Amino acid sequence: MQLCLALDLESMEENLALLSKLSSLQSDCFWVKVGLRSFIRDGVRLIDEIKALGFKIFLDLKLYDIPNTMADAAYSCALLGVDMITIHTSSGREAMSGVMARLKEMEQKEGKKRPLVFGVSALTSFDDASFSEIYHAPIDTQATILGIMAYESGLDGIVCSVFESLEIKAATNPSFLTLTPGIRPFAESSDDQKRVASITQAKESKSDFLVIGRPIYKNDNPLAITQKILQEIQSL
Repeated sequence: MQLCLALDLESMEENLALLSKLSSLQSDCFWVKVGLRSFIRDGVRLIDEIKALGFKIFLDLKLYDIPNTMADAAYSCALLGVDMITIHTSSGREAMSGVMARLKEMEQKEGKKRPLVFGVSALTSFDDASFSEIYHAPIDTQATILGIMAYESGLDGIVCSVFESLEIKAATNPSFLTLTPGIRPFAESSDDQKRVASITQAKESKSDFLVIGRPIYKNDNPLAITQKILQEIQSL
């Protein structure tokens, strides 16, 4: 398992100050996730600053548009030099396949390695009732269907809750990656997340990437808690 720190503080300066405190923890199993708020506010400058600190970057913009626009946007994200991006699986097979084809084209044209691409299935802020209101299907059933579509479209993995991870892997391939938000490692508050889980539950569900934000950046000692989380991940 690998840890993705969700970087979502009030300013770029606070985000970078947090990363400076965690710079000693850089490793192949530690990523920094830049989401919508931070990227819209701070833009490419933030990406460049994080790269300068040596961290791997997960740019979590959840692209969702018509196929050509999504492919163009994914290409532009890749040119930033980020290591992972997200798109919405609800955009459909044509859009997902188009993104992967455009990124392959980028590799050939630019000579750069493409980022990992994960498809978003059901946001962990949904519960069964709110999800069914929009998708007219149970979360676990629809997440698996979307996972299969993402796998068949050539994506590297799927964003899902811990509770869908095993079923999606069984329906696709054990090597198909799952990235699970809503991780509360040591029974912290669930905040606005509905389907939260512990590190142990994530391990049992064979999750490959754990997204953890507030339990780290709201902690009085983010370095100590991140070290504890990494130790927990590596010991399981």
